[in-house]
Parts: sequence; structure tokens; C-alpha cells
Amino acid sequence: MSVDVHVMLSDADDRSFVGIGIVWLLDGIERHRSISQAANDMKLSYPKALRIIRNLEKGLGLQVVIRRRGGNERGGAELTPVGREFLKRFFRMQKKIRNFAVSAFEKEFGGSFLLNSRSK
Repeated sequence: MSVDVHVMLSDADDRSFVGIGIVWLLDGIERHRSISQAANDMKLSYPKALRIIRNLEKGLGLQVVIRRRGGNERGGAELTPVGREFLKRFFRMQKKIRNFAVSAFEKEFGGSFLLNSRSK
């Protein structure tokens, strides 16, 4: 048995706008310098990837991706400094939350719980 934690960020109206999917998309954009390639890796359509990015930027009120038109030759995308910092902080926060959850899980449901519950 193990614990699995999913982190979501919500706006002031309690509408979630960031989950692990957008984080993976941003990470892919950072690696590939391409929204299209990052979306393809995730089996997302390009228009859906753009909607996800726009939703994130609207929720944050900041631009996180710079898009350049021009196809394979001159086009591409990259994270803004804000986008890179957001990604770094999200991964750091997620790691802290996951570590806390694993520790709490072990305290509550560690070996003695499993042994005691089987014997009843």
C-alpha cells in the first residue's frame, strides 16, 4: 500500500487551472522548444495545448510561454523567465508535499497498522 498525491492550483473562484498535465506540458516545451512537440509527446492536439497554456496564463495573470511563428525553421516556443521559475517552484512544492504525505502515511498506516488489522 502507498500514498499518491496530486497537486492542483485554483484561482480565487476555486477553479483549478494548474495540475500535473500543464506542468508536464511546460516541461516538454522547455525541453523541445516547441509547443507542438511537447503536445505530441503527451498525445494532445496543438489547439488543446494552446488552450491549456492560455488558461494557465489567464489564471496567473502572467505570460509563461513565448510563441514564435515560422514553422520548423524559425518558429518555436520557450518558457519566459516567469514560466521557468513557476515550473521550478511547482516541482519543489510538489516534492515537499509528496515527502510530507509519504511521512504521514508511514506514521498512520505503517507496518504495525497492517499487522494489527490482519490479526483482528
